[in-house]
Amino acid sequence: MAKTKTVLVLADTHCGSKGGLTHPHYWARRETDEGEFVGKLQRRMWNAFRAFLEDAGKIDIAIWNGDLIDGKGERSGGTELIESDRTEQAVMASRLVSVVGADKNFFTYGTPYHTGVTEDYERLVADEHGGDIKSHQFIDINGLVLDVKHFVSGSSIPHGRHTAPARDRVANVLWSLREDSQPLADVLIRSHVHYCVDCGEPGRWRAVTTPALQAAYTKFGGRKCSMPVDFGVLLFRVENKRRFDYQALIEELPEVKVTPTKV
Repeated sequence: MAKTKTVLVLADTHCGSKGGLTHPHYWARRETDEGEFVGKLQRRMWNAFRAFLEDAGKIDIAIWNGDLIDGKGERSGGTELIESDRTEQAVMASRLVSVVGADKNFFTYGTPYHTGVTEDYERLVADEHGGDIKSHQFIDINGLVLDVKHFVSGSSIPHGRHTAPARDRVANVLWSLREDSQPLADVLIRSHVHYCVDCGEPGRWRAVTTPALQAAYTKFGGRKCSMPVDFGVLLFRVENKRRFDYQALIEELPEVKVTPTKV
């Protein structure tokens, strides 16, 4: 009987951004009011992240599902960054991979706006750790086949959030019917949308979108988005194709709580 494997799925760390998951080496200095706030937020996120790792225990496989770095931040003139050099952002992300310390690492490419339109900076991280990186991963873990890709369409309505991952399941089924094409997956994993939902048929298939490892602290989110986001990771325990479970480890971040202005 195969050994039960612990699999941690992490996504959307957005290293380099003020709200991204940040190794202590890069924490903001407290020279301004915002610097003090960002520093507190970074510490809170880091403590939550370490708690996730403690819950997981020894990690056999880590899946890093895209947007490891935040990029140049052109749309906001770089004002949301603590580091604008994408090579250095890749170094920041590499430190996170080292902290997780999985036996094996798999990576997917994220959003070009963040990770490079003509370059793939996430490859630097994968190469540093001898990890496999692809646009679309299919990973067989004790007979359980995971279909892993970063991008999935989002929805601005709660009851529409299951549509896109379910649609990707249909796409996988159609591809699998073609000779020499995709394998039929048991679990689909998507990221990008920064919220966690799952759907499927018990014993047949599941599709899940991951929480993010970036706080809700961006100009884009504050000015254009309205729905809640989730901060966290996915944790799988896989004995075999039939016997597996997963849970979303999610932490609330009170630092980003909004309080009304009293007049």
